[in-house]
Amino acid sequence: MSNPDSFIDEVSEEVRRERLYVLLRRYGWIGIVLVLLIVGGAAAYEWRQSRITAAAQARGDALLAAQSEPEAEARIAELRELVQAQPGAVVPALFLAAEQAALGEGTAAVATLDALAANGDVPEIYRDLAALKSVLIEADRTPQDRLLALEALSVPGAPFRMLALEQIALIRLSMGDREPALEQLRAILEDAESSADLRDRAASLMVALGETPETVAGAPATQ
Repeated sequence: MSNPDSFIDEVSEEVRRERLYVLLRRYGWIGIVLVLLIVGGAAAYEWRQSRITAAAQARGDALLAAQSEPEAEARIAELRELVQAQPGAVVPALFLAAEQAALGEGTAAVATLDALAANGDVPEIYRDLAALKSVLIEADRTPQDRLLALEALSVPGAPFRMLALEQIALIRLSMGDREPALEQLRAILEDAESSADLRDRAASLMVALGETPETVAGAPATQ
């Protein structure tokens, strides 16, 4: 005679197997869809990444090709095409402005940098960098115009605040405003954000103006 317990176990196993088959027939398509979604999503991600990499490489190659042109006019022409094709591209715009300034096209260089600085799609740090570089190119702007632009870059929290303060001091000196310039230099010496090189330049300039920056708290001794 067979063991009743074994018979019951076999029946239970068969019932469980049948139930599993029913569940697979009813809901198995969900698993297949999930697998397809995962595989398809991974493939789409890889395809998108390859497209991004290829586009970045193409832009880099075009930039290198433009920079390798032996004539300045040719470099400017190719860089201008890159900037027009990619209005928010920071590096081509900076290179174009540098080439324009080197060729004596100060007004064109300022226009290139100002367009980059005004582009809201560009990260703030690069917009401020473009604005600062634009101010450094005198072109046809008055000292007052340059001071106005620099004051906007010297507000607390601005990434190039200290460099803007230095430029403000230099412009003040060029205008004959000695005391306001010294005030800016003292602010640089006292500010914790100032780099060692910037402090040294400010201290040296104060010494050249007959001041003693050593008396200012935190100022480096100048030989």
